[in-house]
Amino acid sequence: MTGVVKRPPRISRVAFLGATGLVAGILAGPGSAARAQDTEVTGAYECGFPSGTHTVTAEITGAFPDAGVVNRPVRPGEASVRLTIGPAALDGVLPEGTTAVAGAADLTVLVAQKGRSAEARWGALAAPAVPVPDGSGDLVLEHSGAVPSVTVTAPGDITFTAAAMKLELRPRTDEETQPAALAPIDCRPAEGQDALLATVPVPVPGGTRPDPSREPDPAASPTAEEPVRPEDIAVEPSPSDPGSPCPTEKPAGAIDESFVPQPPPGGEPPRVTILPGRLGCAYAVGFANVEKLGGAMIVNDPSDAPRLINVLAVTRSVSRPGTRPGGSYFRADSYGELPLPDATSTFLTFGFQPVTAKVEFTNGPVTISTGTIGSPPNRINFAQAGFYQSLRVHDVEVNGTPLDVGPACRTARPYRVVLHGKFPDYENVFKGGPMRGTVTIPEFSGCGTGGEDLDQLFSASLSGPDNLIAMRQGPLCIPNSPNNECPPTIPPLPGQEAQDPSSP
Repeated sequence: MTGVVKRPPRISRVAFLGATGLVAGILAGPGSAARAQDTEVTGAYECGFPSGTHTVTAEITGAFPDAGVVNRPVRPGEASVRLTIGPAALDGVLPEGTTAVAGAADLTVLVAQKGRSAEARWGALAAPAVPVPDGSGDLVLEHSGAVPSVTVTAPGDITFTAAAMKLELRPRTDEETQPAALAPIDCRPAEGQDALLATVPVPVPGGTRPDPSREPDPAASPTAEEPVRPEDIAVEPSPSDPGSPCPTEKPAGAIDESFVPQPPPGGEPPRVTILPGRLGCAYAVGFANVEKLGGAMIVNDPSDAPRLINVLAVTRSVSRPGTRPGGSYFRADSYGELPLPDATSTFLTFGFQPVTAKVEFTNGPVTISTGTIGSPPNRINFAQAGFYQSLRVHDVEVNGTPLDVGPACRTARPYRVVLHGKFPDYENVFKGGPMRGTVTIPEFSGCGTGGEDLDQLFSASLSGPDNLIAMRQGPLCIPNSPNNECPPTIPPLPGQEAQDPSSP
């Protein structure tokens, strides 16, 4: 990459960014609010599209203060990343019917000073939708947004260097409902380029710039007089990172093929693309009915510390163009972990005996698939979630008297849970929505202690078909992603959409 300062062809945009940076510095109060230096770097990124690795031209524009102050934030102004994507990179990537594309860029910037370094996440760069070019035209996305400040505890030049980037394409169609964003595309600067964005000097307190001849060699080992401490360079969180409580590890397990809906028989096999997926979390709350008892229990009670589901969204896409035999087909597959707290409920067993019990849920990996079959106006949308579940009953009371059922009173085997969402209420895993289905609860085993066998009692009371499960998934929170839903919100229970979810 080559650095250009105040390049005449783009002077109007650069001047605007410079003014923005200066205003941001003034409003920041204790931060560095000196004059801004406007920079632009143009270079190439190698990006891993589903269609293969392609070169994308990136023009990165920013506004940096002329100087910084020790122990005060060095606050760059708004930044811009202009990406030019060739037609070959988009071949077969955008869903059928896409008329425009918006974008989101998450740029990593390496911040270094005197041998120390840290990574700054410029993760709030969004691009408005632009029309899809014809077959030979380039797609040009103009990303812009606020970037985090950097604080150093020692004098010396700070350098800002562009590094890896994640690009997210957001297709748009002429229909009322829109397809989900595609999986992020990993990009790295092409080899042999100078990706330096800016150098900001930080003078010795009192106004004197340190003598470069006395600064330590970056390759030298730290000395007792000037130790290298991790806190010497502090980067504030990305503006898009609100401190989400989402898990940082991928969910255990994988997609369960037995829960994946298949395309209609006949026609050309669709193309399968393996994707890295988006790691996120959400709340899912609902009810589970017991048909024999004519009652229901609240699952993941929104008023009692509900637990988050951990999701790796869209790890696989399956697609077939409408021009191929069999017609248009698209499916996005995700999977996750669905931990649920114990539920407490009271039923009238056999219609007259009040029984209170706690129910422990053991869930296998959940597979979530959404997609479309056919082309407008005959397009059919589908959404399905499936997993295996077991139940354990404990802390049982009959008419207020404890009943010892032992530690292993559970369904004799796991049973299948398949939930379906109706479009447009449940469009995709990112937006969430209501899902429901019925399950058959198996017979119970291991119930009773001291030689007393209570298996038949619980099987007669609970086991059987047509037990309704109704759940509502909230929007997926994806940390460090523009336009996310973080922190995740707790949705209302199914059937209570008009109520305030925080109300009792």
